[in-house]
Amino acid sequence: MTYTITELAKLADVSPRTLRYYHQIKLLTPYKFNTSGYRIYTDNQIDRLQQIMFYKVLGFRLNEIKEIIDHSDFNELTALKHHLTKLKDEKCRVEKLIETVKKTIQSKEGAYVMKEKEKFEGFKDNLIKENDIRYGDEIIEKYGKKRVEDSNQKIKKMSKYQYDQVQKQ
Repeated sequence: MTYTITELAKLADVSPRTLRYYHQIKLLTPYKFNTSGYRIYTDNQIDRLQQIMFYKVLGFRLNEIKEIIDHSDFNELTALKHHLTKLKDEKCRVEKLIETVKKTIQSKEGAYVMKEKEKFEGFKDNLIKENDIRYGDEIIEKYGKKRVEDSNQKIKKMSKYQYDQVQKQ
């Protein structure tokens, strides 16, 4: 099936201007231009736009996305599995934050006595996520995946005070 820029924009819930910009930076090139000069997109471009949008949701910048999906060893199925893992991690992180907020509300209402350590549980995963976004592949390449995972587990076990002390060092 083929789509004009307007049709694809509606389908993906993005603006036609966004699609023109993606074309301009060679992130999403139309399949062809019709005789009237309209951009035409096919299933391949739709799949690519979906990948772009997944990476954007995960916090990647457009130039990073282009580099990833244009790389010679890019595999769409592997990328989708990676997206699923990251989104599940994000869901877990948000659920922990929700639980922390609920416990805090209960504590403020006097229905629950919240331990100091519990007050910061949801934020640890956020820190790990930010570090992963900022340093992900670089730090894994430098120290190895096992060492990074071990470090993340240590962070999860730290109290707020312990974490602050590590930050000061």
